[in-house]
Amino acid sequence: MSRIKTCVSLYSLQDEYLNKRMTLEEIMHYVKDCGAEGVEVLPDQMLHGTPEPAQEELDKWNKYVADTGLVPACGDVFLNTNLYKNRTLTKKECVELLIKEIKLAHNMGLHLIRLVSMVPYWVQEPLLPYCQQYDVAIAVEVHAGMAFDVQATNDFIREMKRLNSPYIGLVIDTGIFCRRMPRVVRAYETSIGTSPEVFDYMDSLFAKGTDFHQVLLKTGYQYPEELKAAMKSEHDKISVPLLDGYENYPYEVLDDLMPYVKHIHLKTFEMTPEGPEYSMDYKGLLQYLHDHDYDGYVSTEYEGNRFTLAGHPMQEKQQVAMQQEYLKKCLKEIQG
Repeated sequence: MSRIKTCVSLYSLQDEYLNKRMTLEEIMHYVKDCGAEGVEVLPDQMLHGTPEPAQEELDKWNKYVADTGLVPACGDVFLNTNLYKNRTLTKKECVELLIKEIKLAHNMGLHLIRLVSMVPYWVQEPLLPYCQQYDVAIAVEVHAGMAFDVQATNDFIREMKRLNSPYIGLVIDTGIFCRRMPRVVRAYETSIGTSPEVFDYMDSLFAKGTDFHQVLLKTGYQYPEELKAAMKSEHDKISVPLLDGYENYPYEVLDDLMPYVKHIHLKTFEMTPEGPEYSMDYKGLLQYLHDHDYDGYVSTEYEGNRFTLAGHPMQEKQQVAMQQEYLKKCLKEIQG
């Protein structure tokens, strides 16, 4: 039986935090007021000294958790392999950094950390003893543009299945389940010079049940003639390569992976006044998760903030609240 729980990734409210309109404590209380059960945190952005913050920082975090009653559902980890100008990190250095992140997660009350997409598969086996010792699972993010046709993702999945541990899994980002091109992307990009005809072409692909990423795979990353004809401005040469990060997979792509799915990022570009997100069918996905007995969090991850039009206010708080309200409505219908 499914037990789908709601969560908010603090990625959704990072502009509020970075521009000091809200403190971490205020954000935590806001997430609770929106009705979420859990919280997903970005430690390296919001806890000074990560991955080895001072005890004072940990004490503040643990107080916020206690005061709000939010469950620490997931911590986002970014493996920066480019710390040095002349080389990338060695395998040993990568593993040592991630061991520090596992220990930090344990001290924060987290039992899951999301590894950013493209983290190499070979970190899994050396990290597994530490995951078991500190009761912290690791899960790589399957993200649009870096999903199931990418070698690094498939290598991680292959090794995950070989090790077959409850401490290793996947975070699924719903950018792979776009059913339409987000219109906030169109509005923003055309405002800075992208030709509207480019987005007419992208919309036509979604109408046919495919997407730009799939087209590029079939053409060997050569632009189709129809797209070339749509590219009118010099700016199109910059913007078009960014438009393959909105994929249109069927939910069934997860069928054999559901036992490994630890967490869901419910990507949000634009919650509409009518209720649903403009480009995604959350209700359909939640029904799929319910039918496959998913027991975990679905986490609001608002990404429309990066497409805020010049002169317009950020909508982070409003969008988080709208999605949480819509999710509760959907889950009530689906789960009772």
